[in-house]
Amino acid sequence: MYESGGMSGEGRGIGVQLWVGGWRRLGLACGMLVYPLITLATVGNFSRGTAAIVAYVDIAAFCVAYVVAMIAVARFARRSFWVLVGLLTAMFLVAVPLTQEYSFYLLAVILSLASIPLRRWVAPFLVLGAIAAIVVPVLASWRDGPGWIQAIMIVFTVLLVYAFAEIARTNQRLVATRAEVAELAADAERNRIARDLHDLVGHSLTAITVKSNLARQLAEAEDSPSIREIAEIEALSRQALADVRAAVSGYHEVTLAGELARGRELLRAAGVTADLPTAVESVGRHNQEVFGWIVREGITNVVRHARATRCTVTVSSSAVEIRDDGIGGDASWGHGITGLRERVDTVGGRVEAGPLSPHGWRLHVLIDAASATAR
Repeated sequence: MYESGGMSGEGRGIGVQLWVGGWRRLGLACGMLVYPLITLATVGNFSRGTAAIVAYVDIAAFCVAYVVAMIAVARFARRSFWVLVGLLTAMFLVAVPLTQEYSFYLLAVILSLASIPLRRWVAPFLVLGAIAAIVVPVLASWRDGPGWIQAIMIVFTVLLVYAFAEIARTNQRLVATRAEVAELAADAERNRIARDLHDLVGHSLTAITVKSNLARQLAEAEDSPSIREIAEIEALSRQALADVRAAVSGYHEVTLAGELARGRELLRAAGVTADLPTAVESVGRHNQEVFGWIVREGITNVVRHARATRCTVTVSSSAVEIRDDGIGGDASWGHGITGLRERVDTVGGRVEAGPLSPHGWRLHVLIDAASATAR
């Protein structure tokens, strides 16, 4: 479901999955349709003729709009969601004189639906909804008087949905944290192996190389027939040492695929919807490292400063673009954008960065094809 709050997992606006995945989400969402069905069943008690037809049509349309709103939530369609919430509210108002206190079952559905994106406003909306269910029947002089049952139903329903959403959100964070911990553990293990290769095998090969060089010099002085064999041993040890060093440096190599994987977990842990490519075959080897640095820097700034709910990364053979829907503004980049421009300049590329309308930020880097080929 959508949620609001800070970037550190709280998110802002619309941007977190609906309540919880799978059958739980579907079951809870469909279960809320019981309330408009209860209202539908009471139409005959309060309306006749044309008024009853209007009530039936209104409640049926309410059910359809609710289902469409749930689809909008699943697709993160922010504007559509709020338009549908407004439409549901209008249908509730139409139903008030036609079904009297039972119309507040529809209000329970609306408040439950809106309670997740309006997390900070749940309490006041909950109180206002309960008070309305009690006071409106009195002011309208309805025959059944204050809607105490409806008020209690509104409170418990909204609180139940809100609590369920909080549990789901916590579970999502735990999953993201577990993935992040696993990635950190893998990095730590790779670094340990790199240190062992450097400290143990690297030092041993260095000693072998030095000893072989000394043995070759002694053999040359004595004109020994073993000179060629010793020289080959020295050459092999030097090659092995070079291979070990290359392997160690490879553990710390920045690649586009690796940074996309890291970025996906980082965004997920921060409560930001990640729209990242899963394949980077179109990017040549000459651009892999620089694109990796761009993705690392861009996603890090989105998580730290943008207060966004969605981050989109697109890559092609010569360009990479990072967009977010956060607060925009370039003050948060500090020296980051300067360092990025310097890195891109060394490979003959150019950086375009700036705010988006109505909100958000765009970072676009283009590498000249001729410069990339020259590398």
